[in-house]
Amino acid sequence: MGETLDIMFERLDSRADVLSEVLDAVQLGSVLSSRNELRAPWALHAGQTSHRAGFHVVVRGHCWARVDGSDTPVALGPGDIVLFPHGSGHTLGDTPQTPAVEFESLLAGLAPGEAIEFPDGTDGEATVLLCGSYSFSAAGTNPLLRGLPSLVHLTGKQTHGTGLEAAISLLAAEAESRGSGTAMVVDRLVDLIFVYTLRTWLEEQRRSQSSTWFGALQNPQVAPALRAIHDDPAHPWTVATLATRAKLSRAVFARRFAEAVGEAPLSYVTRWRMTVAARLLEQGHRIAAVAPRVGYENEFAFAKAFKRVRNIAPGQLRAANRNTLPRQGG
Repeated sequence: MGETLDIMFERLDSRADVLSEVLDAVQLGSVLSSRNELRAPWALHAGQTSHRAGFHVVVRGHCWARVDGSDTPVALGPGDIVLFPHGSGHTLGDTPQTPAVEFESLLAGLAPGEAIEFPDGTDGEATVLLCGSYSFSAAGTNPLLRGLPSLVHLTGKQTHGTGLEAAISLLAAEAESRGSGTAMVVDRLVDLIFVYTLRTWLEEQRRSQSSTWFGALQNPQVAPALRAIHDDPAHPWTVATLATRAKLSRAVFARRFAEAVGEAPLSYVTRWRMTVAARLLEQGHRIAAVAPRVGYENEFAFAKAFKRVRNIAPGQLRAANRNTLPRQGG
């Protein structure tokens, strides 16, 4: 994620450590696909993707966004950003009725950041878009996305005067200039936009926070337990010990944790342990070394739990990444 995010997290409250750990564990990888100036009529369709979140920023002009299967298009204007956290298929176009061209087919053969050439554009009104995506490892174990809708939309008015507006402005300038060091700067800015977008949206949707993982980090009766789990995933946590951290009875804590986080406390503990373990295995650490770091006395018990949660044996995951990452002994 880079030093830029580390600096930003230092400015946050006690949620920062947990958020940083989750972002690191799910290996957020970002890319700015292109900066596109499109003239009406135009429409682009992006298909459903697994473990990848797409985003679009309207630098200039207007367009419409619609999630596949929805009958309700969303109007976008200058400064707006739309994020598809779950990788939902979607269409952007100058009007909701314009026939769409597949976005991936237009990107084929283009260098990163290179503008697409839309085949049927005219001299109509121009819309400038910044299009990119975020990929996540640790398939199926990403708490960040819990409770988020298929489409997150922020208007230029909502982002005005925020860090998100500043990041978008810098990204637009870098994408257009392509100067020295642009690739590194763009990567950091795209990372920042992901975090700022979610944070700004949650601040605008306070009633939604109770049903999201981000909201759980702000819940005074749940956050202490979450922080404890993330601080020490190897600890032999029980509902009782976690309830003590939250200063609640077992029954009340278990109910409020499930309501806020979306699953039972010990289920979350196990899933988070396997997320941490997956990251260590992908880095090349030996199974015998990973097991105690996530609370298992022997590798056999760990391997059984890992396969149950992740649907893949730990040895298979480690082997799949052996040629791409340096091997680690511990």
